[in-house]
Amino acid sequence: MTAIETPRETSSATPITDGAPRPVQTPGRHLPCPLPTPRGPVSSFLVEHLTRAPHDLPLWPAPEDDPLTGEDTHLALYLVYELHYRGVEGVDERWEWHPDLIRLRGQLEQRFEAGLVELVGDMPDVDDVTTFLQQLTTDDGSGEGRSISKFIEAEGDLHQFREQAIHRTAWQLKEADPHSWAIPRLGGRPKAALVEIQADEYGDGVDQDVHAELYALTMERLGLSARPNHYLDLLPGITLATVNLVSMFGLHRRWLGAVIGHLAVFEMSSVTTMARFGTALRRLEFDPWTCLFFDTHVVADAHHQTVAATDLAGGLVEQDPDRLGEVVFGALALCRLEAKLTEHVLGSWDRGESSLLGSFEAPEQAPGQRMVHVPADDPRRHER
Repeated sequence: MTAIETPRETSSATPITDGAPRPVQTPGRHLPCPLPTPRGPVSSFLVEHLTRAPHDLPLWPAPEDDPLTGEDTHLALYLVYELHYRGVEGVDERWEWHPDLIRLRGQLEQRFEAGLVELVGDMPDVDDVTTFLQQLTTDDGSGEGRSISKFIEAEGDLHQFREQAIHRTAWQLKEADPHSWAIPRLGGRPKAALVEIQADEYGDGVDQDVHAELYALTMERLGLSARPNHYLDLLPGITLATVNLVSMFGLHRRWLGAVIGHLAVFEMSSVTTMARFGTALRRLEFDPWTCLFFDTHVVADAHHQTVAATDLAGGLVEQDPDRLGEVVFGALALCRLEAKLTEHVLGSWDRGESSLLGSFEAPEQAPGQRMVHVPADDPRRHER
């Protein structure tokens, strides 16, 4: 995190430029995922059975919703995947690898994968994976249409910034973890590249500089909860699908190339996106602590994008040319799914609606926001 003033250079109690002290980590930040409210027959089945001691499962209901965006499908898949992270409150850890649960997960994954194959469509002919990734990540990796970061930078208000921050909690508060599952499956140049990227993601050994911790800091400065999965019941199926994508890629060795393609796109499209969010926070009068997560990524990912394209993805394909198709698929699947999330969020805002499944509580004046006088009749004083 060179060129960014951080507590590593001072101390966790020392203010940075505006005199705002770094908050102490919120107690309970690393507890298991809270048990969510079911959204359909499959998630209801899971909540009913996972809260009991491990046992043979009866015949479970077939999912009936959209394999890419369905609320029931993706909450169920997300819930099962959380057993591979920090677990779920009230769920016996032995459920993680229970054969019946793995079979249920496999059926959900098959539907999701079929939906992704249809979404990606015909695979392009790619000669050079590095060049392909560079072209794909032009314009935030979406390659098409509108961008949440562009909208937030230019005109997003505090409520909208908070909404998009809540959408990203399911990912950013576990950032890097699913990609780390690829480390023991790599060797040589791509392994070294991945470890270099992940070392930065995990703060180079400094706990308060772990990128997930920096995002937690941003959440606190926005006046929101920093606990992972605190907002799970508010996250729509398409948001959960973007996280289920990388969990599925990371857990399965057959998707090694896909998880590398996924990471490469994230790293290569991060600098511009993160800079836009940092600009938006400054426009909204937030302090440097609130911006630290985004500023850190602007610096770190300026280097990571080259490592990811050339040494990680390029190195893997050089070692194993048969992985090229997986890398391309993983990159395209991420871009197309993110485009669906963008369409949902911006479409909701166009209609004057929330992009979440419910409302959330937040103070009118965020802890990280400089005192700004807002007239009583200004609509910004009221949450939508």
